[in-house]
Amino acid sequence: MRFAKVAVLGVGLIGGSFALALKAARLAGHVVGIGRGAANLRLALEQGVIDSIGADAAGADLVLLAAPVAQYPALFAALAPVLKPGALVTDAGSTKRDVIGAARAALGDKLAQFVPAHPIAGAERSGAAASSAELFRGRRVVLTPLAENPAGAVQAIEEVWQACGARVTRMQAAEHDAVLAAVSHLPHLLAYALVHEVAARENSAQLFGFAAGGFRDFTRIASSHPEMWRDICVANRDRLPEEPDRYAEKLQALRPLVAAGDGAALEKLFAEARAARNRWLAGEYE
Repeated sequence: MRFAKVAVLGVGLIGGSFALALKAARLAGHVVGIGRGAANLRLALEQGVIDSIGADAAGADLVLLAAPVAQYPALFAALAPVLKPGALVTDAGSTKRDVIGAARAALGDKLAQFVPAHPIAGAERSGAAASSAELFRGRRVVLTPLAENPAGAVQAIEEVWQACGARVTRMQAAEHDAVLAAVSHLPHLLAYALVHEVAARENSAQLFGFAAGGFRDFTRIASSHPEMWRDICVANRDRLPEEPDRYAEKLQALRPLVAAGDGAALEKLFAEARAARNRWLAGEYE
């Protein structure tokens, strides 16, 4: 399997890393980058992430959409008239029901060529400069295939992501959005909220001055791309709101334990949480 021409719509961390990973696997003959930022595209070209800058995906054998999800309706609308028969399309959207809805609205009889995906391999860095051929190595990519997808198309896209080094899982789109609301979208909300709250205090300079490893680790993802996370939160707005409520309930349960100085109860909860995290780090939930 080799693609003579690959089009990447959105040459940021994910799109650029996808291009580099395909090149490293010798699956891409020529990669064309398409996007809004001229400077970012020029940088991608200079660094060899892409081979040319294009206006659209005409003639591409494989297309990746890797832009903030609010852009997908316009991207699919632009893709529909130039997508050639037999070409494959996948995406990197962090929400799936909205992306699939946009594809259904725009692609018409070409819908079967689109196999939705979500590489769970983000980082707080963004732009072509952050691209790495190793980004997907050992990371999970979720496919949410459509009923219209031929089995061969799904298998081909699965093999593409596997060639990038990813571990591929298949899920229904609704299940994907519910799961990611809890373990991806909520953590970003919490990180942004904590930094925003501390920054709004009168003694914020003092607080940031004394913040160390714990604050840095907890809030690392607050350095992520604001536009991307705005779009994710809006797209998953029916699933996401219940997650801060659940978290708030847990915090409220902790409050009286701290106020009462109930060290035994706190230690028990902390030990259970540490054990669960250690099992996750050990790969017991894979």
